[in-house]
Amino acid sequence: MRKLTYFIACTIDGFIGDESGDASFMYPFVDEEFLSYLKAEFPETISAQGRRALGIHDLEPRRFDTVVQGRGSYEVALKEGITSPYDHLREYVASRTLAESPDPHVEIIGDDLVTRVRELKAEDSRFGIYLCGGSRLAGELHEEIDELVIKTYPVTLGTGMPMFGSGFAVTEFALDEVRVFDNGVVVRTYGRKRKG
Repeated sequence: MRKLTYFIACTIDGFIGDESGDASFMYPFVDEEFLSYLKAEFPETISAQGRRALGIHDLEPRRFDTVVQGRGSYEVALKEGITSPYDHLREYVASRTLAESPDPHVEIIGDDLVTRVRELKAEDSRFGIYLCGGSRLAGELHEEIDELVIKTYPVTLGTGMPMFGSGFAVTEFALDEVRVFDNGVVVRTYGRKRKG
């Protein structure tokens, strides 16, 4: 069984963007030190366009071979005319409103999201699945998330889009790793505590 990893950027107070989902205020924290870390440890989480711009488009995957993202985060790419933002991975977009995919490389998951993600997790692969967001999607897949990699930026919003757009559920995770950067960014990795 492979892991579903929610790899997400957030503020100190747990928001992944403002109320509209805009997270551009976090971009200044992606400095040289932090970008070097992302390129070395999580290169497949950088968009295809970003990978080309950085000259790392031919890097082999380290952790993930599949990405699942919500309609909202996919819409950010579509507005830029990009129909396959992670063309170096198998791409899935969860959407009840997109009837068909605008790109042959992107599969739309319209119904039975949890079932489809369980099928992906059951595949035989040494690579995991990158859950790209957003908030509502993470809420729907809360029970399926095996690992959290939370990039916390040193800002607060007070209000905005939460990491999980779902009902209240106490769920325990174990802290596996902490990495601190000079610019104040902290990356924490947690593994889900499963019973039995």
